[in-house]
Amino acid sequence: MIVKLYQKCLKLASHKSSKSFLAIISFMESSFFPIPPDVMIVPMVIAKKNDFLKIFLIATLFSVFGGVLGYFIGFLFQDISMKVMEFYNYENEVIILTNKLTSNTGIYIWVATLFLAGFTPLPFKVFTITSGMIGFNLFIFIAICLISRGLRFFIVSYLSFKFGNTFNKFMKTEAAKWFTILGILIVSIFAVIYFIIK
Repeated sequence: MIVKLYQKCLKLASHKSSKSFLAIISFMESSFFPIPPDVMIVPMVIAKKNDFLKIFLIATLFSVFGGVLGYFIGFLFQDISMKVMEFYNYENEVIILTNKLTSNTGIYIWVATLFLAGFTPLPFKVFTITSGMIGFNLFIFIAICLISRGLRFFIVSYLSFKFGNTFNKFMKTEAAKWFTILGILIVSIFAVIYFIIK
């Protein structure tokens, strides 16, 4: 099923209404859909390089809107939320993370986790929904979503614009590893800055 959805998203990237479909996929992926917008962003930018900023903005804004939907799914519908966790096999991890929120550093742990979920290959929808379940501050939630999703999609769009098919091949083989490394590095830098200031 996942492979078929992936192939369908690739086809939508070449559709005359590809930007509208990108908005829809970006919105759904942040709350329940399994295929990330990157699948469409790369071929869309390669096909229309001058639109790379527009493509990046569409993916970012609608991903954040979808994240807000995920937040309210978690806030209002606990049963549905747990079904999503079970589908992605993240129920145990989420329970462990939410238990840590009772500590003094809980909010910082969740901010870092949410950033990593938005920036790396982690299933973002699991963490948008969990944010609603735990009643995480909505304004901080939106800010983190904008930063993490915006940074990720800008990097993908810009490198697709700059390197074309070479970056497309990289996305298929190495992107998950390097986005994870970069995400952890960014969080680590901010953690060090926080402890120095504190």
